[in-house]
Amino acid sequence: MSERDTYPTGVPCWVDIAHPDPEAAKRFYGGLFGWEFTGPGEMPGGGQYFVARLRGRDVAGVSSRPTEDASSHPAWATYVAVDSTDETVSRAKNAGGSVLAQPFDALPAGRMAVLADPDGAVFCAWEPADRHGAQLVNEPGAWSMSALNSPHPERAKQFYGELFGWAADGLDLGGAQATLFRLEGFVGGEPEQPVPRDVVATMMPIGGEAPPEVPAHWSVDFWVGDVDGTVERVGAGGGSVAAPASEIPGTRLKQAIVADPHGAAFSITEVAAPAG
Repeated sequence: MSERDTYPTGVPCWVDIAHPDPEAAKRFYGGLFGWEFTGPGEMPGGGQYFVARLRGRDVAGVSSRPTEDASSHPAWATYVAVDSTDETVSRAKNAGGSVLAQPFDALPAGRMAVLADPDGAVFCAWEPADRHGAQLVNEPGAWSMSALNSPHPERAKQFYGELFGWAADGLDLGGAQATLFRLEGFVGGEPEQPVPRDVVATMMPIGGEAPPEVPAHWSVDFWVGDVDGTVERVGAGGGSVAAPASEIPGTRLKQAIVADPHGAAFSITEVAAPAG
C-alpha cells in the first residue's frame, strides 16, 4: 500500500478519463476496481467531474467529455506535478513539444495545461492547489504507473529530461528494450514492491510488430489482486481484451491490456508475492 498527500515537482500525480458516458464509466470502473465516486463537481467551461475513491482516498477521475471529441475513443490521461503550469508550458515549447490547451484554472483543485511531446504523446501539467493528486497508489484497485509508448525513444528521453529532469535507464524485458524514467530523490512505493522506488514512469518503443497507425501515447496501469479474474470482469462488463494476461519476463508482474466498453485502453497488473 502507498498513501500519498503530496507529489514532488516532476512526478506523475493523477490520472483521469474524459468519457462520453460518465455514468457508464462509473459503473464499469466501479465494478472492476471497487471504486466509489464523489461529485459531480463543475468543470471549467461546463461538464461534470467525478472523483473515484478507494478506502476513502482519491485514486482517479472521470469527467464528461466535450461533444466535439465524440468521434474518437476516450483515453486515460496522465498528469505531472509542476511548480508553475505557465513556466512548464514555455519549457515544453522550447524543448519541441506543443500546447493543446493553454494554462487554465480548475479551481479549487489547481491549474493545468494539456501538452504533447514532439511525437504527439499527450499529457497534462498540474500545478496543485487543493488537490495534489492520487492519495492511494500501488495497491489492488489503484493506479500504479504510467507508461510512454514512443516511436522515437531517444527523442523522448531528451524531451522529458529537459522538461522534468527525468534520467533514463534501459531495462531488458526478455528481448524487449524498455526504459525506466527516474527522478533523483523521489521515493515512491514500498521497499518490497517490484518497481525501483525512484522510478516515476516507464517507456516502451513503438515499432516491430506494432501496427503502423499506432501513435505515440501515454498509457496507464492499475494493480489488481487477480489479473485473470479481472480480465473476466472486463468482459462481463462489456469491455474487451487487447492482450491477454501474461508474465513480464524478468519481473514479478503478470499483465493484460484491456479496454472499457467505449474503447479506452489501460493495463492491469498482478504483482506476485516476493520469493520467500
